[in-house]
Amino acid sequence: MNEEFYIKRCIQLAENAHGNTSPNPLVGSVVVYENKIIGEGWHKKAGEPHAEVNAINSVKDKSLLAKSTIYVNLEPCAHYGKTPPCADLIVKHKIPRVIIGCRDPFDAVNGKGIEKLKAAGIEVSVGVLEKDCLELNKAFFTYHTKQRPYIILKWAQTQDGYLDKVRKENKSGVNWITQPETKLLVHKWRHEVDAILVGANTVVNDNPELTTRLIEGKNPIRLIVDPNHKTHADARIFCVSGKTILFTNTPKTNKDNIIYAKLENGVTILDSVIKTCNHLKIQSILVEGGAQTIQTFINADLWDEARVLYGASSFGQGLLAPKMKLTPIETHHYGKDKLNIYRR
Repeated sequence: MNEEFYIKRCIQLAENAHGNTSPNPLVGSVVVYENKIIGEGWHKKAGEPHAEVNAINSVKDKSLLAKSTIYVNLEPCAHYGKTPPCADLIVKHKIPRVIIGCRDPFDAVNGKGIEKLKAAGIEVSVGVLEKDCLELNKAFFTYHTKQRPYIILKWAQTQDGYLDKVRKENKSGVNWITQPETKLLVHKWRHEVDAILVGANTVVNDNPELTTRLIEGKNPIRLIVDPNHKTHADARIFCVSGKTILFTNTPKTNKDNIIYAKLENGVTILDSVIKTCNHLKIQSILVEGGAQTIQTFINADLWDEARVLYGASSFGQGLLAPKMKLTPIETHHYGKDKLNIYRR
């Protein structure tokens, strides 16, 4: 087995915790003795033991650690957070060799774990399957290197390019474009991000819950851009579990799970929203609507990924879908529906 094989296994293990580790990254680790995996683990939830701890603890014969290699997709931490430093644990068990997928950009780590291991006489190799390791934690890296969340745009459109039908005044409810089965995929995406963002018109027109109710998973924070208080007090976003943050020009008093955030003067609405999200350590946002909100992100060049679902139906007229002049990097089919994924 080569080094890439074991780092690939680390990535597979890390993916088990998708949606559960934020603000921590996804990390997996394996311990190898004489080309055989004798221990493995992953970081399961923020605040719980890290991947290296779980991997080392799973090794039955601890005497083998001093003759083994530990693999991890992200640099071991060197600081005390909610758990002790993983670099110290590796040194303690005298593991002679560490293979790392990529460095950790978090200021408290960022090379310090590697330095600590090398200072203890441990052989360290960095950069194995680095591109794959960076992709795994793209939200974490974006947050720490660009000081903003990783932003995913998502919408569904008809074959003739519409998001919604023509609505009569005060007519609410969802005009579905994709098949019911595709909703499971969207709810999985919601579980994997920290927050969902929509504009006030989407709340008024569709009255969504914006939850993960169709799968087992946490509900993300709901971000509602509502400068002029269009959102009705009886909207579903207020009636279900999870936190809701309303961005408005005139905040009300916070109540239970509802938080009002004031939009700053002198900056764009998006800049104000992103600044608040950074303060709250929100590392990833799924922008689900509506057309104007999504197009605003596109026009501002403030997005990282777009997931566009295409249904089999046509509306003939209605609300036009956002416009992007890019070629998809991936295309998937789910029954009658198609998914294109774009990267900026």
